[in-house]
Amino acid sequence: MNRQLFIVSLILMAEIISAQTNSEWDDTNNKSWPVEFEVVDIPSSLDGTNQKTYVYFPASDNPKPLIVSLHTWSGNYTQKDPLVKQILENQWNYIHPDFRGANNNPKACGSEFVLADIDDAISFAIENGNVDLEQIHVVGASGGGFATMLAYMKSAHDIKTFSSWVGISDLVKWYYESLGRGNKYARHIALATTGDTITIDEKEAKKRSPFFMDTPVQKRQNSKFYLYCGIHDGYTGSVPITQTIDFYNKLATDVQPENEKSLVPQKVRETMLRQRNLPGLELHEKLGDRKIWYKNSCRDKIFLTVFEGGHEMVVEEGLHAAIESTMNAKKMRD
Repeated sequence: MNRQLFIVSLILMAEIISAQTNSEWDDTNNKSWPVEFEVVDIPSSLDGTNQKTYVYFPASDNPKPLIVSLHTWSGNYTQKDPLVKQILENQWNYIHPDFRGANNNPKACGSEFVLADIDDAISFAIENGNVDLEQIHVVGASGGGFATMLAYMKSAHDIKTFSSWVGISDLVKWYYESLGRGNKYARHIALATTGDTITIDEKEAKKRSPFFMDTPVQKRQNSKFYLYCGIHDGYTGSVPITQTIDFYNKLATDVQPENEKSLVPQKVRETMLRQRNLPGLELHEKLGDRKIWYKNSCRDKIFLTVFEGGHEMVVEEGLHAAIESTMNAKKMRD
């Protein structure tokens, strides 16, 4: 069997193996939304096409935080978002943009259109909601975590916090990781970078990968970036934890190159990847009800948490960064 036929067979097998029951945070079939949320059209600043999004702008005399919630890899703006319950409880502004839908075509998957659509959505929310400009928060899981990484690297807006759960930072590595695991995502990356189902354009994939982008250190002086990954991901899920850990190390190196303590040591990285635990380095801390295996941070700006879990967002902690930031701002005002 030649190499091309071998790749085709792997991709076809992936379509079968990767069919899984959607979880609460990644249910692309459930499109039910509370009546308080409405669909609007936002004209793209790049190609003029209308990009649909769910929004919620509560009536308020005082500016409120804005949550920019980014859909998962195979989802779009209609995908049910489990964070909306907390949005209604807090009465915060909210937007859930499409940014070209599922990551299986050239205009999606980290393209310039994706980046423009996310920024267009934030601009729309600022223009139409009563938004506290110092409390804009971006959050996403899996493909949404990937998009959150992209927004950190490229968004023109001043954003207070970014929360990326089990995200993808390097599309080239993830193509081969997905191919080896029999996941459909290899086919998606091929479609996005070459337009066919077999081959990947590695140069184009790198261009769309946050790991290979220049870190906007000065632009994000007032931002915080929270990176989360479940220690079993890559085994029981589709994205190895190194996609998050290596991206954290890149950012920490760029933000504070002289501080090796802020980096995840290679031995610790390999142990977590290989063993799915970290004996001898117990933290006795939790993320919600989940054990935390490892934490690190850099200059109170970049944070890494490896928790007991797989490829998932811990939904009750999904808005932790936004809630903490809002509470701290209130304490300072009081």
